[in-house]
Amino acid sequence: MSGLRFGFLTTFYPPYNFGGDGIGIQRLARGLVHAGHQVTVIHDADAYEALAKGPVPAAEPEPSGLEVIALRSGIGAFSPLLTQQTGRPIINGPKIKRLLAERAFDVINFHNVSLIGGPGLFAYGDAVKLYMAHEHWLVCPTHVLWRKGREVCTGRQCLGCQLHYQRPPQWWRWTGLLERNLRHIDRFIAMSEFSRDKHYEFGFPREMDVLPYFLPEVEAEAPRAEGAISHPRPYFLFVGRLELIKGLQDVLPSFEGEGPTDLVVAGDGDYGDALRAQAAGNPRVRFLGRVPSAELAAWYRGAVGLLVPSLCYETFGIILLEAFRQSTPVIARRLGPLPELLQASGGGEVFGDRAELEAAMARLLHDPPYRTQLAQAGRRALESLWSEHTVVPRYLEIVRAAAATRQASRVHSTLS
Repeated sequence: MSGLRFGFLTTFYPPYNFGGDGIGIQRLARGLVHAGHQVTVIHDADAYEALAKGPVPAAEPEPSGLEVIALRSGIGAFSPLLTQQTGRPIINGPKIKRLLAERAFDVINFHNVSLIGGPGLFAYGDAVKLYMAHEHWLVCPTHVLWRKGREVCTGRQCLGCQLHYQRPPQWWRWTGLLERNLRHIDRFIAMSEFSRDKHYEFGFPREMDVLPYFLPEVEAEAPRAEGAISHPRPYFLFVGRLELIKGLQDVLPSFEGEGPTDLVVAGDGDYGDALRAQAAGNPRVRFLGRVPSAELAAWYRGAVGLLVPSLCYETFGIILLEAFRQSTPVIARRLGPLPELLQASGGGEVFGDRAELEAAMARLLHDPPYRTQLAQAGRRALESLWSEHTVVPRYLEIVRAAAATRQASRVHSTLS
């Protein structure tokens, strides 16, 4: 075997996942397999089933070389609750240790470990170890730096914030458990420069590499399937979970009254009823609900632009890449990593208030050559910055550097 053996440990993995972090982990795992390595993903099915509403969607087939192991404790939600409270894999710990010993991984990559093992998991295994910060869990008990459900966090009020979210306080965060276990990790990875800097601002003591999400080659090069869409007027598109922190409520007023464009909303979530009530009786706003990916691609292609009005600190913004893949420009809130991505790509504009949003939408609608310029820039940036063939080698270079520090000769020589 010429490739390396990678072990991924994460709370969520498709189809047992809720957001983009699980998809990003899956794409990285598949990208490593495409590059000739073997990957085993270990995730916690109990954690997903404790939080999910409805049945688990069907899983996609994984390529040869990618093994997926779902942990089930036999006691349901009590297992991830114990981990959340103690910061350790109380129930599944022996099983995880056995799997790590049997697979003899060359590299262990911890992802979102909040409910599969917490910081106590970092001591497990004997391999080159990385941690990838898909969320802000290292510095925020609620993961999202969204203070008390109403504003971005500018300073720690962690106990009150956890109580607001009706989550049991994580007392281990005041014991130094996390700080002590960081020493087991060779390299930490943030998904954007913004997220790295936010970790530093909130006191994270270790250096972090920056490695973005990417779109897979197999998707980026596939023939475009023509989904069946129908909308009679020019429209802007919103795609994502319908939650307060995604900011759609701030966009709806720009589509009130008469106007030349509509708003099409793809997605659903806990805040969906409130948003539909806000837009009730407005023929310019159309809610699609959840949309299959092939059909969603057609909605992207038909849109004047994608609107990304997030109010919270995203760690990346993978939705922008999905728009760039379909040559659709983006208008995003001037917050978090979104300006960073648009500056790097030239694929859209940022806004800070309603006037700036409406001015940006008018430019894209009334100046087709300008819109085309943005669309082409975004597509080029996707290929050069955020594709599998650019990001996976950068990931492996981080692994190689970590192996040199740990003096892991097999890993270092395989990647040299």
